[in-house]
Amino acid sequence: MKTFERYFLATNRWMLIVMLAVMSVIIFANVVLRYTTSQSIEWAEEVARHMMIWLTFIGCGPVLRYGGHIAVENLQDSLPRPVAIAMRAVIAVLLTGLFVFCIWFGLEYMDRTQYQQTPATQISFAYIYAALPIGMAMTLIHWLLIVRDYVVDRQFPSDAHFDATASASL
Repeated sequence: MKTFERYFLATNRWMLIVMLAVMSVIIFANVVLRYTTSQSIEWAEEVARHMMIWLTFIGCGPVLRYGGHIAVENLQDSLPRPVAIAMRAVIAVLLTGLFVFCIWFGLEYMDRTQYQQTPATQISFAYIYAALPIGMAMTLIHWLLIVRDYVVDRQFPSDAHFDATASASL
């Protein structure tokens, strides 16, 4: 399982790196062309926007994994350990339900928009909206890999790439 987790996380990170790099190059090239030739790339803004949507949903899992999402923890800290564990278990069930609902709703939304096309690139909106079910499925996998440590000890993994405690203190 640790091997799967390592490869899954590495794949997720590289997806984010590549998407952000491509989006940055497209935007930079469009800005340079606009100011040097007074012409812009017709599809640049649309593609960059769609890549930002994908970045958001694909990046949700790693941020959740390291405890980077905003949370109010004062109540958990003030409760006795068994009650706090029970509270985190309820939170875990609710989050799992949310992720499953988002996957289901995202697939429904993709089905409803499959015949609509984007204005500049003329691709189906279903490809853009696929970010929701795919991103939430990846987030669910991240969540299932860390949920036990979260519920029992309220611990999130940390590594050289990200430390939620240090980030929260900025």
